[in-house]
Amino acid sequence: MRKDYQLRTHPEYGYREVTPTPSNEEIARFYADEFYSSEYPRLNDSSLEVQERDKDFYDAFRRDLCDRIEALRRRPLSDLSVLDIGCGWGETLSYFKDRGMDCYGFDPAPEAIEYGRGKGLSVKCAGMDDLNVFGRRFDVVLMQNVLEHLAHPDQVMDVIRDQLLLPGGVLIIDVPNEFNSFQLSGRETHALDQWWVCPPNHLNYFTHRSLQKLVEGKGFLCRRLTSSFPLEMFLLFGHNYVEDAALGRRCHEMRMAFESNLRDTGRAEVLHDFYQSLAQLGLGRQILLFAQLPEAE
Repeated sequence: MRKDYQLRTHPEYGYREVTPTPSNEEIARFYADEFYSSEYPRLNDSSLEVQERDKDFYDAFRRDLCDRIEALRRRPLSDLSVLDIGCGWGETLSYFKDRGMDCYGFDPAPEAIEYGRGKGLSVKCAGMDDLNVFGRRFDVVLMQNVLEHLAHPDQVMDVIRDQLLLPGGVLIIDVPNEFNSFQLSGRETHALDQWWVCPPNHLNYFTHRSLQKLVEGKGFLCRRLTSSFPLEMFLLFGHNYVEDAALGRRCHEMRMAFESNLRDTGRAEVLHDFYQSLAQLGLGRQILLFAQLPEAE
């Protein structure tokens, strides 16, 4: 962490946040100029190369998202609109579009937006200071590895509730699960620093409890709270992937094999139940939350 930054606990919702908060201009400049470069390989799994190389793995996750969206909205995907905040290269939007959804997205990285437009997506290059880029409401708002990067998540929730989601609309948040027990034990085992604390990249650090508290505190109904594979478990096996990118790739490949083998043998629901059980323990590399606005009276 830069020496001029510190972490504090949000007094109402309990997530950790960087102080002082970088300006919107600093944040936008970081993502436009640096985030998609190779300077941050350990922090960024959003590169186009990774997305394309592991497409089957990510598409299985996207398929799960679509199934959950249909179940919550009780309508076919072809009747639903989605806004992807921080859409990156548009890989998730492309999948949603192929499934029939009316898709929109924005991101501060010009090269990513140019690529998305080349694939026929309705995407705009825009920063995160004004989220109402399209001036309309949506059935689904997706923030996949985004909320941890934004200043003032509590204000972001207000904007989504008041300006972006339709009544009954679904909010999907996917953020890293930081300061979890496996992560802390792995750090101590290998005498590492807190590598996950990395402003101006990540400004907020969530647990399952603090993310749910934030969302419910803003008037959303939490419908599902789950996790992803606990990658830090490899640290406890003795595999220090934090300091070895090639080893990190091999650990990721083992995680992908774990999921695909369960899916391919007809046990996807076992995988889902396993990840929900991890969430109850506060474990798992990622936190995935599905919330919903109450229906209009």
